[in-house]
Amino acid sequence: MLRTALRNVLAHKARLLMTALAVLLGVAFVAGTLIFSDTVGEAVKNASTKNLKDVAVSVQAINDDPHGPVAVQAGKDGKRATALDDRLADRIRALPGVAAVRPDVTGQATLAGRDDQPVGNGWQNLAVNYRPGKDGTDPRYPLVRGRGPANGGEIALAESTAEAAGVTLGDTVRFATDGPLLKKKLVGIVHSDDPQVTAGGSLALFDTATAQRLYLHPGQFDELIVSATPGTDQQALTAKVRELLPKDRAEATSGSTLAAQQAQMIALQNKALSTTLLTFAGIALFVGVFIIANTFTMLISQRSREIALLRAVGASRRQVVRSVLAEAALLGLVSSVVGFALGLGIAVGMRTVLNANGAGFPDGPVVIAPTTVLASLAVGVVVTVLAAWLPSRKAARIAPVEALTTVEAPPAPRSLVVRNTLGLLLTGLGVAVMLYVSTLNSGDDVPIAMAGSALTLTGVIVLAPLLSRPLVSLAGLVTTRLFGVAGKLAKENALRNPRRTAATGSALMIGLTLITGMTVVGHSAQLGMDKMAADGLTADYRINTSTFVGLDPELSKKVAKVPGVEAAAPLRGTGFSTGGSGEGSFGYLRGTDLTQIDKVTRITFTEGSLDAVRAGGIAISKTGAKLHGWHAGDTVSARFGEGPEDAKKRPTRLKVAAVYQDNEILGESFADVSLVDPHLSLVKNDDLLVKAADGASPALTKEIRHALGDSPLLKVQTRDDLRKEDAGKIDTVVNMVYGLLGMAVIIAVVGVVNTLAMSVFERTREIGLLRAIGLARTGIKQMVRLESVVISLFGAVLGIGVGIFLAWAGGSLVGSSFPTYEMVLPWGRLALFLLIALVVGVLAALWPARRAARLNTLEAIGAE
Repeated sequence: MLRTALRNVLAHKARLLMTALAVLLGVAFVAGTLIFSDTVGEAVKNASTKNLKDVAVSVQAINDDPHGPVAVQAGKDGKRATALDDRLADRIRALPGVAAVRPDVTGQATLAGRDDQPVGNGWQNLAVNYRPGKDGTDPRYPLVRGRGPANGGEIALAESTAEAAGVTLGDTVRFATDGPLLKKKLVGIVHSDDPQVTAGGSLALFDTATAQRLYLHPGQFDELIVSATPGTDQQALTAKVRELLPKDRAEATSGSTLAAQQAQMIALQNKALSTTLLTFAGIALFVGVFIIANTFTMLISQRSREIALLRAVGASRRQVVRSVLAEAALLGLVSSVVGFALGLGIAVGMRTVLNANGAGFPDGPVVIAPTTVLASLAVGVVVTVLAAWLPSRKAARIAPVEALTTVEAPPAPRSLVVRNTLGLLLTGLGVAVMLYVSTLNSGDDVPIAMAGSALTLTGVIVLAPLLSRPLVSLAGLVTTRLFGVAGKLAKENALRNPRRTAATGSALMIGLTLITGMTVVGHSAQLGMDKMAADGLTADYRINTSTFVGLDPELSKKVAKVPGVEAAAPLRGTGFSTGGSGEGSFGYLRGTDLTQIDKVTRITFTEGSLDAVRAGGIAISKTGAKLHGWHAGDTVSARFGEGPEDAKKRPTRLKVAAVYQDNEILGESFADVSLVDPHLSLVKNDDLLVKAADGASPALTKEIRHALGDSPLLKVQTRDDLRKEDAGKIDTVVNMVYGLLGMAVIIAVVGVVNTLAMSVFERTREIGLLRAIGLARTGIKQMVRLESVVISLFGAVLGIGVGIFLAWAGGSLVGSSFPTYEMVLPWGRLALFLLIALVVGVLAALWPARRAARLNTLEAIGAE
């Protein structure tokens, strides 16, 4: 039987080619994802390890904010103050086993590029001190050209940063740290393997005194890097260093612990990416299951006489099952090997493409783990064998005498009844879950929505044979009217075997369901954002910083004086809590200029008025009022700030002066800046809203930037810029989904080609008879093409319909993020999806139709 299985594979290699292609593409997706993840993870890990070379202990300043990162926030003078200074560095340097102590200063600096646009990703724009050793160089940053900065007028840059900024040695570098534009001479270019820099950030280096002046205070540092003499125990040295540190103001971590933390962080980052990609790979393989099952069902139907003969000469049912499964396993193994090789190319190409688009993954060798090889091969073989299991059971049930008297028996009515009943139960359960989801409005309910979507989709797949008859018949009315006999024959051929039509159409349906759902949600979310901005914002500009360092309040006065500016309103805020310590609820109060705010935003009050707020109260949104149970005229007690010391402060009495319709710009509540400023450690604006007398214009934008010192930190955005930025984020996600689901659609197309090709082989005699009674070759081609189009449109209509339903039911979860969300169907894109399905049907039928038309009439009539 094993030899029989091998012979069958070789005998039907042309018919199995498309099935092998489906398995191959799915395995390539899995292998490419795993190899890419391992390769990038190892490269980032190696780069991080290189950065931690010679680090025995890291001493870092502790942030006073328990919710913030291990860094110290700026004080009232705009600079940070730390407990790490030269005296502490000298004390650590004197400990036994310490080879050296390297004091580091770290901040952010954003450079202006060729077109005055900021270089880098904002929050990844690093600035550090260059600390030369005895040889005059800093081993952390090897010099490529020039030298390190030696005074306050000099700067060095990483290679990638200098290239992005378009500067060379001797040029003047323009940059900003927290406000005004600064200029320094470029004296050196260094190499850096820091993952933040290679991933799209920038790196600027100053001499230590200049770095301290920009970010800290003289003699202070953010971190002390301790290197040890050979043979020193890191943990023991860390314990000794810890004894010297001021309590609650600094912490010491061993180099090995830092390496472990970084490795864990990298693993988590890679896991998220891998999980996403593997999810789509799973979808592609799931689509492939339909093609594999379809192919083996058709092959077994065509080989029923052969199987019957094997049963007649003594082959048992188990042997028949094993023979078919062995055939499937062999096909899966060969396809998986080729798919793995293709996946290797995908992994290499993916890193190259992403790096070309600014991903900045570090260089490193391609990593092929043994588990990746085994997993890829196992996935391909297991999926193929599982998909062939039901057809193998069907083959085993063939009775020798029955099979010798007929080539193909129609499906038993009972089997379709059972299938339809199961499909109705699954679909009903899925729809019930999704109707329940439509009443929810929390992001925590996404798993329920995913389960309901899976149940609904599975139920429709099971019901597809039942649904195929009315939908295909409806399409047949059109094809018959437009194309006559060829159109009618196409309809009848598609209806002849509803299971086969359903399996072929379902493969396309799965991809289009997901694509349609994402498109509808993305389109509706974009329109909701546009509506929210239009409803709440009347300003022509929003100004803030790319690094979230805040804007100096004095800048709003400068902008207000620019000719053409009608109004300028700042926005800054602080958190507050109501109730006792550790109890009650939390909120956020925005401070603004109440004389200007109504000129840059649209505020609709349901209780009270803006004049009442100007009299010394606060205004709260309708949602916030409902959450806290407040009404206009109430007096409430609130504690500002979120730190432990804030809980000890005496509560502030606030008067609720007004309630307004939810406004995304103003948030939960707002008041005059005079009420907010006393509770801010550093008074800086989060945003500045500007209303122009004659609307936004390039000339006015330039004037505003000039008034703000032409700092590259600043983002001066018009309403159109804001809309494009929001649209860009949504489009990026949707386009990524299109790309990833494209593999599933390609596999579905392969399935249509495979089904038609094998269907043509099955109907060889029938096609010969049609030719004999006068149907021309063009009619045969047209019949096969129309059958392909009908099947493709059947899958597309099901997919688009289910996708719209799932988008409607799950839209309430998206709407929880902003109240203006409302489902709007993108009719243009939906029509495009149908057109694509039509094109898919035509293209998929090219080869099968040509093959059918070229059949010799007499030979076809004599075929069995």
